[in-house]
Amino acid sequence: MTYGCRYCIICRIFAPLNGYRGIHEGTLSPLFYYWFLMLKEKVESLLNKALEEHPSLFLIDFTVGGDNTIKVVLDGDQGVNLQDCMDVSRAIEHNLDREEEDFALEVTSAGATSPLKLPRQYMKNVGRKLKVRTTSGELEGTLVQASENSITLEWKAREPKPVGKGKVTVQKKEEIAFSDIQEAKVILKF
Repeated sequence: MTYGCRYCIICRIFAPLNGYRGIHEGTLSPLFYYWFLMLKEKVESLLNKALEEHPSLFLIDFTVGGDNTIKVVLDGDQGVNLQDCMDVSRAIEHNLDREEEDFALEVTSAGATSPLKLPRQYMKNVGRKLKVRTTSGELEGTLVQASENSITLEWKAREPKPVGKGKVTVQKKEEIAFSDIQEAKVILKF
């Protein structure tokens, strides 16, 4: 595979960001990519400083779009309130110059129905019911333990009696490695 044009080192550097095409093939200027990467690094640095000031908060997702839309999704050990979002938003916005960078900033909390992504999210939800889709199927149960590598779910199931007719309720327990989890969501009770 050719990385940009054969002659231009700038095309070779920015080709992976540009679908492996050079600027001489009708694509955006490498200066755009340089500026884009600089903005992303600057925002990431400001975001890390803001999270250091709020140790109970942690980052779930961070993106900077091509149209300079900055999206930050947070979660916290005790949840995320409006003030937390405002503090992080201000820490970023007040340190960027709108004259230099034209951007839109969106700081949100992970929604109640958002999938769990990080071990820290599982740890804060111990005791709650989860619906977990794994590589081998789907489970629904109470999260009883969470570590850095796996979670443990417990649930009750009806199984046939070993002897005789009918069914008996049994307590099931399964440890699931994070690598086997495709999606996990908290089941909300109303």
